[in-house]
Amino acid sequence: MKLILLGTSGYHPSDSRQTACLMLPELGVVLDAGTAMYRAAAHLVTDELDIFVTHAHLDHVIGLTYLWNVTQDHPLRQVRVHGAAEKLSVIEEHLFATALFPVKPPFEICPLDGEVALKEGGRLTHFPLKHPGGSLGFRLDWPDRSLAYVTDTTAALGADYVEKIRGVDLLVHECTMADDMPDQAKMTGHSCPVPVAEVAAAAGVGRLVLVHINPLANGEQPLDLDAAEAIFPKIVVGTDNMELDF
Repeated sequence: MKLILLGTSGYHPSDSRQTACLMLPELGVVLDAGTAMYRAAAHLVTDELDIFVTHAHLDHVIGLTYLWNVTQDHPLRQVRVHGAAEKLSVIEEHLFATALFPVKPPFEICPLDGEVALKEGGRLTHFPLKHPGGSLGFRLDWPDRSLAYVTDTTAALGADYVEKIRGVDLLVHECTMADDMPDQAKMTGHSCPVPVAEVAAAAGVGRLVLVHINPLANGEQPLDLDAAEAIFPKIVVGTDNMELDF
């Protein structure tokens, strides 16, 4: 199965990264709808699209306003947007307020309540994350593979979500701050490399990919991973349009 990292920046886009958006094209599933959402159009192969949003901060949902163009060349029979009920209500009331965005694209609002069935015998479950305003993590399981997506939270060995991601083949985890910025990470609800690596090791995951990178950290090596790799060697920094098989 293929996972495409359409956008790997946090907060705002940079010259090399758009904001949070991951896609499983064979399933018609998108995780978060940041500014990279427009890129989904090139990968649509299904007649339905399910978008799961972790929370309602703009860098994760602004791409919902791009859906008119996403579906222009590949019309979809149905588009569903899943998320916490209160966050979906905020998106409808504010992001699609008439004065801000007058013509809402056609999609169905689906508040998350329990697990969601996915194609090929899969299922998606969600769990709460500590972040200003609240956020959700997602775990996707099939009989022969698994994936977890954790963004907008402060990684810590004692965090409740560590058990929720135990044993996944692929963990995609946010990593906005450098290791010398733990206070800022805690204040803003974001993570540094070493604690993320500790979480990955403690949870026994197969591989770790870092996303939600600080848009000011440009270049080929936006994060120093030496200390993190000593804890968990199977770690890479995600880049826009990176394709991962799992």
